[in-house]
This record gives sequence, structure tokens and C-alpha cells, in this order.
Amino acid sequence: MAGMDADELLDIVDEHDRVTGQARRGELMARRWRHRSVSVRVRDAEGRIFVHRRTPEKLVFPSMYDVMVGGVVAAGETYDEAALREAEEELGVRGLPMPRPRLKFLYESPEHIWFLQVYDVACTLPVRPQVAEVAWWDFLPEDELERRLPGWEVVPDGLEGHRRLRQWHRDHAER
Repeated sequence: MAGMDADELLDIVDEHDRVTGQARRGELMARRWRHRSVSVRVRDAEGRIFVHRRTPEKLVFPSMYDVMVGGVVAAGETYDEAALREAEEELGVRGLPMPRPRLKFLYESPEHIWFLQVYDVACTLPVRPQVAEVAWWDFLPEDELERRLPGWEVVPDGLEGHRRLRQWHRDHAER
């Protein structure tokens, strides 16, 4: 549940993703300081994608749908450590394989700015999503997910990560 804590200590990073300081999450968000975050696309044994709706209590993007799991990278934590921790926390599992890093980009909106490292992971374990963070969830085939997306209010950085990850897979499948 660390991802909901305004007092959580995060690294502040420069435009090259180098640590320049630290701040509490609440202050960092209020001042729109650049930091680090992770998004992990989770597929089950059948290749379906884990989707969920965030709880209304979430600090960022409450009650929105998401096609990824993830969150902020804590101070001193690596992207890889955060990806595994966040995926296991949100899915309610232990023993998940290490998520595979795919791409990183700077997510920027009028309210937010962070580097987002995007991962893939396969989860064959029975999931028990964290009720404090996940209000509804399902595994959906990719074509069904794509049909539903236009009608959902989707977390914008997760949606952008999803789109970029789909393109990354198309680009790498052609090689």
C-alpha cells in the first residue's frame, strides 16, 4: 500500500533521469517535480491482459480504469525492484517472475511529470488484487480490451504505456 502514501519518500530526477534529490510524495506531486514510475502489463497463461479499475481512494487517477499495474519508484529503489514489488502488491501474489523491461519514456501532463519504465510479465498464479487499490478486475483478450478502451476513462500514463508497448512488440516481431 506504499503507493498511496503522501509521506512516501521518492527520488527527484533531472531530464536525464539522474537523481538530484528526494522529497515526500505529496510535496513532489504538488510541486510537479520529475520522478520515476513503473507500469507492468500482466498477461495470464492464456495471454489475456489484466485490467482493473482503481479505487476512489487512490492519490493519483482515482476510480479510473488501468491496463497496467504499477506505481512510483521509492527513493533508492531501482526500476526493476519497483516493477516486481508493485506487480506483486497489486496482483496479491508472491513469486512472480521478474518483469521484463521493454521501454522508457517521459510522461508529462499539466499536472504530472515522471519517467515511466514499461514492463511485461506473465502471471500464472491465482491473483488476489489488493482491495485498497483495485475496485474491479478481470483478464481480457487483447481484442476485447481494445473494443472497451474507447468507452472507459483510462489512466493516461498506463494507456500511453500500453500503446507504446503494443508498437514495441510489433517493431520487435518484424526483426
